Amino acid sequence: MRLVVFFILIIYSIPSMVNAQQRIYLYADSDSNIIKNGFDTVKPYMEYYLATNQLSNNPRTAILICPGGGYKYLAWEKEGVKPAKFFNSNGIDVFVLHYRVNDEMLHGHGYPAQYNDANKALNYIYDHADSFHIQKNRIGIMGFSAGGHLAATISTLNPLNPKTFTPSFSILVYPVITMENPYAHAGSKKMLLGEDSSADLIKQLSVEKNISPNTPPAIIIQAGDDKTVPVQNSIMYYEQLLANHIPAALFIYDHGKHGFGMAENDPWLSQWPQQVVAWLKECHFL
Repeated sequence: MRLVVFFILIIYSIPSMVNAQQRIYLYADSDSNIIKNGFDTVKPYMEYYLATNQLSNNPRTAILICPGGGYKYLAWEKEGVKPAKFFNSNGIDVFVLHYRVNDEMLHGHGYPAQYNDANKALNYIYDHADSFHIQKNRIGIMGFSAGGHLAATISTLNPLNPKTFTPSFSILVYPVITMENPYAHAGSKKMLLGEDSSADLIKQLSVEKNISPNTPPAIIIQAGDDKTVPVQNSIMYYEQLLANHIPAALFIYDHGKHGFGMAENDPWLSQWPQQVVAWLKECHFL
């Protein structure tokens, strides 16, 4: 009787075991300079979401998602977990990045902490691709708002540095792109660069200026009525991709404002995730 009960418990525990997320910390315990005592509660990590609809036995596509939050907080559920589960249902593995952030008093982390966290995560995915059953030339990066700036920074700076891994594609959703006026998002700029940043650093992190022929293809999603991050951010990035002959797609919806996430309650706007999947297939990333 006890043996029967044991097997019943095992059977009922399988779904929760499958759905449990794997948390992967990016730095060793010996890296004591990564966190700031009194500010950070946890070291940078990513959560791994395994594809629930695995379309074949071939190695899968993977996406590293950088949630937004103005480099001040992370919209973890709306811009991390929910899109991860959507892409999982389309046969894509997802890693959601918990990167370092700042606060109004600038007690936290500015550049290059976030950039380093994203690079650490991408390198980990690449180095362990075989064990995850991920195809190394189909590892992309995605970001929302300030997370879009982080994804675009990785996509533009990494091709200029042969020691860093360049993702195969980028997905940018209402992204912060420039640090220069008049279209900069002031909050993200302050959290990332501080209040007295140099003109050189502002230019370096205005990612539209760093696009090269080696920048990965991108799909960009934004609403035309976005008053928080002007739509010119997306347009500038798109235009520079075209100027460098890089495959790119830009969807500007007529409404949605800023931070619409998956837009589950809007029949028109909620089509954007499927457009991303269609684009990935069109570009042979899926």
